[in-house]
Amino acid sequence: MPRDPISRPLAALAARLPQRLRTGYWTRLVPALAALAALTHAPSFVRPVWSPDEGYLATQARMLADGGVLYDTVVDRKPPLLPWLYEAAFWVFGSLSLWPLRVLAIVAHLATALLLASVARGRWGDRAGAAAGALYLLVSIGLSPEDTQAATFEVFMLPAMVAAFRYAERRRWLAAGVATAVCALTKQTGGAVLLPVLWMLLQDARHRGVRRPAALGRVLAGFALPVALVAVILTKPGGFLFWVVTGSGDYASFDGSVLLMAGRALGNAAILAAAFLGLAVPLLRRRRALRRAAPGASAPPRRGAAGGSVSDLWVFLASAVVAVCTGFHFFGHYYLQLMPPLVLLGVGAASASAVRWRPVLVYSAVAATAFWGLALAWPGHRLDRSAKVATAVAEQTGPGDTMLVWGMHPEMYWLADRRPATRYLTAGFLTNYSGGKGDRQVGEAYSVQDAWKTFDQELSRNLPEIVVDDSGTSPYSPVRIPRIERLLDAHYQMVGLTGDTVIYRLVRR
Repeated sequence: MPRDPISRPLAALAARLPQRLRTGYWTRLVPALAALAALTHAPSFVRPVWSPDEGYLATQARMLADGGVLYDTVVDRKPPLLPWLYEAAFWVFGSLSLWPLRVLAIVAHLATALLLASVARGRWGDRAGAAAGALYLLVSIGLSPEDTQAATFEVFMLPAMVAAFRYAERRRWLAAGVATAVCALTKQTGGAVLLPVLWMLLQDARHRGVRRPAALGRVLAGFALPVALVAVILTKPGGFLFWVVTGSGDYASFDGSVLLMAGRALGNAAILAAAFLGLAVPLLRRRRALRRAAPGASAPPRRGAAGGSVSDLWVFLASAVVAVCTGFHFFGHYYLQLMPPLVLLGVGAASASAVRWRPVLVYSAVAATAFWGLALAWPGHRLDRSAKVATAVAEQTGPGDTMLVWGMHPEMYWLADRRPATRYLTAGFLTNYSGGKGDRQVGEAYSVQDAWKTFDQELSRNLPEIVVDDSGTSPYSPVRIPRIERLLDAHYQMVGLTGDTVIYRLVRR
């Protein structure tokens, strides 16, 4: 027994803890996974901002803190949970840094890993559970660093997504519906997890004679009530319906460059495949073995899997594929939604095939190390330019001045610490330009409904002190958007140039 007066009570308290709590499975696994989550995402702290989405959320949070109203004077095509989380973090820690959100993102990854470990342990045993948690954290950085190290929608959506699957697996249908709602209120495509939830409900009813209408009612009630609470009470119903559901038709369309979309889709899929190769090998071997086996020759499924097979995992993966393809943008961070079902399928295949874990873990660790090093060395020229422009704007303006960024990089508002002159933080709302889908259907005529009318009203009350033209040679450059060209010609003069980004200042007459 230690003689130190401080350590003696602690040692006595530890001795009174139950044996399973001191040496149990989760007591040993949680700290190990927490350390791995912190290690794999440590590079997230080396940059002030990783992506325009982070910049958009940070700017939104400041606008909300200044009295803005979500889906009215503060708008986006995303659900409200993550903007509110950013706002809360800024309220507690201040808005000068995103480090609190990066910490919360690590917590979200850890929660996802633990939920995957719980699913895998229930199906294939303790070792598979630990492997699922560790492998998820290793492959969670297996895309471009801008997609995996940023604190954005998909990262915070994943815990609720896996929780919905886990609750359905345990036949806790009301909780599965609530988790699905939380997922969809973080990002709309998170609602795709409702497909495997309903599949497991159908299989459970078929095999166990469960009353299907009652269980279905609990799922739908669990999903509908939180969404109704947010839409009707916590936000404006009309604004929520338009911005979250009906107002994204032009944005989420197939109109655009097919070659560009196909190239992005295949490129990000190839990067993800490289990160998952350690798990892909046992999965392919397992599929090949099942094809060769006679019908009914495979081993019976373990208890705990709703429906008694891994079909629910394949439906889980199919729902994620549908979510990634929705909108036809195929950005890298969309592919994060594929990671949980892929990890479960790979771990299940390795467990069922008696594959040695060491090669799988070694490859995944080596791949993660490569992506980790890539994150530290990532050039980020575009974001570096945004920082330079923001610094120049801050030097030429005062805290009470407003600015307009005509482009797709709203992080400039947050980096410059200047208020936006309009609720439309990117030119996409006013031109239908959507992140590289080409120049088809881009222009004033394709704006969000009544956006130009609202924009003109906002600027008529107070012209911004600074306009940053970040459009370059894009389809929405001022020479192609007459209203912006007239605005610049009538009221502004050029005062700075960084790359092809032009800074204009208001001319006082």
